[in-house]
Amino acid sequence: MAKIQMKTPLVEMDGDEMTRVIWQQIKDIVLSPFVDLKTEYFDLSLVNRDATDDRVTVESALRTKELGVAVKCATITPNAQRMEEYTLKKMWKSPNGTIRAILDGTVFRAPILVDGITPYVSCWKKPITIARHAYGDVYRDSEMYVPGEALAELVVTFPDGTTKRQEIHRFDGPGILLGMHNTDRSIEAFARSCFTYALDIKQDLWFATKDTISKTYDHRFKDIFQEVFDSDFASRFAEAGISYFYTLIDDVVARIMRSEGGILWACKNYDGDVMSDMVASACGSLAMMTSVLVSPDGKYEYEAAHGTVTRHYYKYLKGEKTSTNPMATLFAWSGALKKRGQLDQLPELVAFAERLEIASIQVIEDGIVTGDLAVLLEDREKTVVNTEGFLQAIADKLNEL
Repeated sequence: MAKIQMKTPLVEMDGDEMTRVIWQQIKDIVLSPFVDLKTEYFDLSLVNRDATDDRVTVESALRTKELGVAVKCATITPNAQRMEEYTLKKMWKSPNGTIRAILDGTVFRAPILVDGITPYVSCWKKPITIARHAYGDVYRDSEMYVPGEALAELVVTFPDGTTKRQEIHRFDGPGILLGMHNTDRSIEAFARSCFTYALDIKQDLWFATKDTISKTYDHRFKDIFQEVFDSDFASRFAEAGISYFYTLIDDVVARIMRSEGGILWACKNYDGDVMSDMVASACGSLAMMTSVLVSPDGKYEYEAAHGTVTRHYYKYLKGEKTSTNPMATLFAWSGALKKRGQLDQLPELVAFAERLEIASIQVIEDGIVTGDLAVLLEDREKTVVNTEGFLQAIADKLNEL
């Protein structure tokens, strides 16, 4: 059978450690035999980021803005131990954070549901997609320890030198302070990304803050979402048969526990950080989560939601075979190929990406699993294989579909 031809390249962002090894295995075993892959390759390994003073990360993000679709391997964000291990020039920033900032994007994560891996929340039958705002709040905060009696104020100084002051608290003893911010521009970009992605996956969008308590900060999020929806998305949502719903964060948490899923849940930065891990854990693991960064103008970067699987990498370096779960990385590739096919009007590429996802899930449901999946899969005989064996089973299944 002739390989499927691509029109436009993907931006390919390679990564680190065990996921880098799996990255190449996926290309060799389940992609290249079926698709004549076109990619523009960027090596985002920690070694190369250090060698290029992290220019490679910036260049990959800028190229994504031009080509529209990227696929990214898991990468290391260095700490002090990694600084020493890799003899780095400096403690480079998170490449994901750099890419998000350049694309001005929102991260969307959803579990990969498999028959036989039952979510711990029994009523969840469809994936719950978490949209996480990726700017501001406690992640860009200013903090201070107050050693004793003091007056704490918010002070804003305008360009003409005038100021606006607001009392925070009069301390009569030691305490702590936290200052947070966000911007209308970032909140609007977040809103547009969420509405665009809801239309893309044809799911209802829920958004929640705590505006009854945070009457300025959180209420600003609520107002901007509503303004963007009313001006640009209300009629498109009606045509697609989906809805937008706003409520309080505690109300959404209660509702989601009674829901069957199939919802896009938009969260502020910290809420999204917590709730995406909650959904992942309840549905299996981070190795069974899809993750895509979407910009307000419709640029897409697909990635694995987990880390670089360091422990397995050290085994690999010793020549040992590992049974590492490649599903999240595999679905990053299938998501990117599907989106590339949609944008380039290549139905055969879209169909291949969809078959790849079906084949991957069917292999697990047939009982051919990696070590972590053997613990999760219920009510069937299981054959535990190494990563290459798992990918080969998927390739064999693809030939049957």
